[in-house]
Amino acid sequence: MTNTKLTYVATINAILTAIDKQSFEGITAEHVEKLIALGQSLEKRNATKSTKPTKKQVENADTKQKILDALLVNEGKQCKAIAEELGISTQKCSALLSQLVADGEVTKALGEKRVTLFTKAVVGE
Repeated sequence: MTNTKLTYVATINAILTAIDKQSFEGITAEHVEKLIALGQSLEKRNATKSTKPTKKQVENADTKQKILDALLVNEGKQCKAIAEELGISTQKCSALLSQLVADGEVTKALGEKRVTLFTKAVVGE
């Protein structure tokens, strides 16, 4: 083997080629060591990643709570009306309502004239 430094990219390409050919004859102990080092590096990086919410996530959580406060259990509201009431864009309101629907905190229904209405979900639903 030449004296060139074995890189992660070269190691991964060699492994992928070996997998494609279904022959691991060209894989050396150096390749294995490099992959182990890569795995450890990724684990270390993932362990040091911050798990605290971003500024935008905190703002969105506050806005979601305001949306929930604006909704009633038995009275549906359109996204546009909620957005106007809270002073946010309809796009932001729609995105946050979709998240609330996915979380089960809000229900989405079709009203008259195919208008989408949102209501606060009933606890235990």
